Amino acid sequence: MSYSVGQVAGFAGVTVRTLHHYDEIGLLVPGERTHAGHRRYGDADLDRLQQILFYRELGFPLEEVAALLDDPDADPREHLRRQHELLTARIERLQKMAAAVEHAMEARTMGINLTPEERFEVFGDKDPEQYAEEAERRWGGTDEYAESQRRTARYTKDDWNRIQAETAAWGERYGALMAAGEPPAGERAMDLAEEHRQHICTWFYECSYDLHRCLGEMYVSDERFKAHYDAMRPGLAEHLRGAIAANADRHDG
Repeated sequence: MSYSVGQVAGFAGVTVRTLHHYDEIGLLVPGERTHAGHRRYGDADLDRLQQILFYRELGFPLEEVAALLDDPDADPREHLRRQHELLTARIERLQKMAAAVEHAMEARTMGINLTPEERFEVFGDKDPEQYAEEAERRWGGTDEYAESQRRTARYTKDDWNRIQAETAAWGERYGALMAAGEPPAGERAMDLAEEHRQHICTWFYECSYDLHRCLGEMYVSDERFKAHYDAMRPGLAEHLRGAIAANADRHDG
């Protein structure tokens, strides 16, 4: 069974021009040609193309891809093992990037209450605007980041003042709840955790229960955010994490 260049381009999601280029540089020479000179690709050619595209996705230059694939001592299974390891490492990096996006978005939410000096302190030696640019460059493809950027771009000073007032009022009510001895899994604590989630949904981006649970963990694990919540009342970050988890469990059930 053999396939035309157009069929292979369709299978692989590449252009015919790309396949022509791979042929011209000797990276992927089709196993057959018709009497008219048209390229025909067999199963072995498709296997090699798959390997090429894996390595290209991982950022390898074409010259290095050719050297790897043409190594006479290379085991095809070793290519797959190497690619699996590289892809797994890339997934881990992307997960860390996604967590950093959550940090950036949440920091912007809380930054309204900070003085200029505190804004720099929160981000260490990084200007928050530079941080936002870096977040957009590296992670701007996420739906949550795009939605947050779209919404906040339209906000006026009055909108930001309202966000600040809602956050402060929520903090006062949560502090009073803790003072009254309400446990994190209590009904009122879960209700305020849900209000916290809805605040994010209303003003910034759609915050699922799973994402909200991740944010709750971040409020405790990241000292910057822990300090922000604990400034409302000592121990609030830990308490809120428990309430967020309980509220998520309540809705998952």
